[in-house]
Amino acid sequence: MLQVEFEFTLPKGYLDADGNLHRKGVMRLSRAMDEIVPLRDPRVKSNPAYATVIILSRVITKLGALDEITPAVIENLFACDLSYLQQFYRQINELDNEVNET
Repeated sequence: MLQVEFEFTLPKGYLDADGNLHRKGVMRLSRAMDEIVPLRDPRVKSNPAYATVIILSRVITKLGALDEITPAVIENLFACDLSYLQQFYRQINELDNEVNET
């Protein structure tokens, strides 16, 4: 059976407005729409790097006790956590491996 959800633990963690730290989360495999939808967003048109924020907010299904993972949550991650999530995303979606056809 294909695994579609993967658990992770952030190096530092997301600190919410109440001072709670959220480190453990779940990311699902990305679908084509997860990469297409951000291209329509005006924030991405003015700053292409923002696509990462939107994509991560779509594929992270759980982060600690948060009810919802929004782009604002991703924006407020520590830089090392954002970097970790970008690498984790590439790893689970097998974007780091070149596809070899034989």
